[in-house]
Amino acid sequence: MHFHIASRRTLVLALLALSVVGISGDALAEEKPVQSENPALLDAGLANEKAPDTYKVKMSTTAGDFMIEVHRDWAPRGADRFFNLVKIGYYNDTAFYRVLKGFMAQVGMNGDPAVNEVWMNAQIRDDLVKQSNTKGMVTFAMSGKPHSRTSQIFINYGDNSYLDDMGFAPFGEVVEGFESVEALYGGYGEGAPRGKGPNQSRLFRGGNDYLKGEFPELDYIVTATIVE
Repeated sequence: MHFHIASRRTLVLALLALSVVGISGDALAEEKPVQSENPALLDAGLANEKAPDTYKVKMSTTAGDFMIEVHRDWAPRGADRFFNLVKIGYYNDTAFYRVLKGFMAQVGMNGDPAVNEVWMNAQIRDDLVKQSNTKGMVTFAMSGKPHSRTSQIFINYGDNSYLDDMGFAPFGEVVEGFESVEALYGGYGEGAPRGKGPNQSRLFRGGNDYLKGEFPELDYIVTATIVE
């Protein structure tokens, strides 16, 4: 599926606006108390290990399993952040809350609002774009401002190479099980208010309780595990 230029601009603006750094103040005002007992999830400073030069992450999801191969030389800061998030269990039980067939599948808002609050300000500096956002490539979302990557990632469904010039730097690639990525539920479409899908501000403060109550068909990462 190909998008004409106006559609591309709309999708990219949505991607920028929906990244975690763009959460509005009303979400912060309604935060829930700390729930997680994992200290690394509640202190981003503890998740600062340098990643191996290459590693693989098995994503076991409700739509099937797939494997991401990460290359640190593609985007070292992104590779390090992803490695640490997987290692501490950040992505376990997180929803693919924004799945736009022909464009991308986005995940990375934690199911625990207390964890979201911690990580929304844990930005990493930008990487140079060395690989292109083509089918299967995995990339961090941004807010549209420099050095704004935190925890949200997206998987490209097709050739989105126009994102390269906007600073979206792929750090990995789905090398096995892409059919599971394609099977992720996308029936809700774009997120609110542009579409009928989840509203990210409400997800930020409501977590999985909000998603499972109003969007029961979404697929989730059950576990994300470093395997090599």
